[in-house]
Amino acid sequence: MEEQLTLFDFSHPGYICGCDEAGRGPLAGPVCAASCILPDDFDTRLLDDSKKLSEKKRAELEIMIKEKALCWSTVFIFQDEIDEINILNATMKAMKLSYLRISRQFPVSRFLVDGNRKPPVADTEVEAIVKGDAKIPQIMAASILAKTERDRYMINMDRLYPEYGFAIHKGYGTRRHYEAIKEYGPTPLHRLSFLKSLKEEQE
Repeated sequence: MEEQLTLFDFSHPGYICGCDEAGRGPLAGPVCAASCILPDDFDTRLLDDSKKLSEKKRAELEIMIKEKALCWSTVFIFQDEIDEINILNATMKAMKLSYLRISRQFPVSRFLVDGNRKPPVADTEVEAIVKGDAKIPQIMAASILAKTERDRYMINMDRLYPEYGFAIHKGYGTRRHYEAIKEYGPTPLHRLSFLKSLKEEQE
């Protein structure tokens, strides 16, 4: 997990914190949630939904966001816990934890999350925004941080399990990935509940 926290301005009435996740759909690896507060002078024209950006552009923006954001936080929930509590609950937990890392240091007036479900946060106004990662700068920034953080983790895992191609597909269900699971079996990174559901669908 990574975080960057700075002292806040006590005269400010409250900040808007954006949040998004990466990795709900893959067969392997963690889900990652990121939360972010941007300064008023951040050039939001540079931002977009992380899925619409090239890998190179995401990497450039990740550096910029981390340097200029008032605060950011990323949290992983790993595959064992995903199997235990399901992916929806794991995603909501990751979002909540990433928010709490920030709210302990910054006064947050609105917590904006991508999607149609609100994580269980009780101390501020929470709003779920469908396609928020294409509309709200704070959520766009969070989506970039979550995506780059998770991709980096899966690229590192590729060194441990090179036959699965994690550096290419990041754990998603590509043809190569399915073939590797069939040939070599699941790794400790795989979400067994996802593989079970897949097997049941095939049967």
